[in-house]
Amino acid sequence: MNWSPPTQRFFRSVFRREDRRPVAVPIPETVQRVRDAPTWDDRVEEIRRVPEIYGEAQRRAVYAAIAEEVYVPQLVGSFAFVLWPDPYGLEGFEEVYEVAREKTDTFARVDPDVLAAMIEEDPRTVRVLRAIVGYTPAELEAAVLEAGRLLDLLDVRVDVKALEAGRRPGEQVGRVVAEAVHRLLTGALWDEPVGDFVSKLDKPDTAGGWETVRRFAEEGVPYSVLLHQRHYGGAFRTLVDATSTRRGDVLEDAVDEALTQAGIPHLRTGAHNQREIAERFNLTVQPAPDFVIFQGERTLRAMIESKLASDGGTARDKAGRFGTLAAESRRLGGTPLFAVLDGLGWKRTADALGPVVRDTDGRVFSVGTLDQMLEVQPFPGLVGLAESH
Repeated sequence: MNWSPPTQRFFRSVFRREDRRPVAVPIPETVQRVRDAPTWDDRVEEIRRVPEIYGEAQRRAVYAAIAEEVYVPQLVGSFAFVLWPDPYGLEGFEEVYEVAREKTDTFARVDPDVLAAMIEEDPRTVRVLRAIVGYTPAELEAAVLEAGRLLDLLDVRVDVKALEAGRRPGEQVGRVVAEAVHRLLTGALWDEPVGDFVSKLDKPDTAGGWETVRRFAEEGVPYSVLLHQRHYGGAFRTLVDATSTRRGDVLEDAVDEALTQAGIPHLRTGAHNQREIAERFNLTVQPAPDFVIFQGERTLRAMIESKLASDGGTARDKAGRFGTLAAESRRLGGTPLFAVLDGLGWKRTADALGPVVRDTDGRVFSVGTLDQMLEVQPFPGLVGLAESH
């Protein structure tokens, strides 16, 4: 059988350890049994046998090999898609850009008085100014605080996102924002960078201050410059960061919809019902799992945790949560624990996906395999029960 290079490395790593005692069953044989199990419940039983067959020194490699060969191919990579909330649409940005361009005569009139008047008349133009300097909302707020300090206006506070949404600025806010942006473009706000650091204004359209802003606005941005920005900034990076919470909600929404359509009694946990769920089902883990599956009033039948991880480090950190939930599962007498995962980070198997496979006994699913999850115990016996109440 031809195994992937990562799996071959896992196998070899077992025998490079100081503990070189032979194992009772070759790891590839166990992986094949897990992969070829006729049902998912049979797969769960095969994974449960791992501690019986292998010593502690070998188990990490076994779980990692199972994760690599059986689960990674089934995970759906969300990296190919992004959420696109309204503030990031091109049409809306072009509209407010035209306002900023007209009010400044294509950035020829950019003294603080002009910028302040523009912000006070149409606060949405802050979105354009922030894009020019290349700051996040929080970073621009910090710059505004510094500008306020220099102007002896220490009590000025600004909510950049609110301004960009169109909320009128309070007294002097527009002036301080304008001063902050103008000082950034003229190099008068921060000290000079030292060592290997460079200013965030040291980019093609702002390297020469307002002069290069004006030139790029009039002549356009060379395609090589656009591609270079993607090279160091990453296409959609800001959008992905801004919508990370919502992307996690989308994953939970998919689970919620699948359970609801199947009529399976469940509760989706949140800040509003954590205490109620903990008391009702005798849960001690905090926070409670994302979903609790139940029968009757107080009988807990399963727990589901959903996790999105865009990179391996994040996946490794989030894997620890399943260890905590597995301990709670054992305390409750073996309540089944399920994982619903998404994101490229879960391709990290040795210390991320492998431990999740271990802690859930292989009950690991993605949005694309939720229909298969509902075929695993205890779900078949719970279908339709929510509709009967």
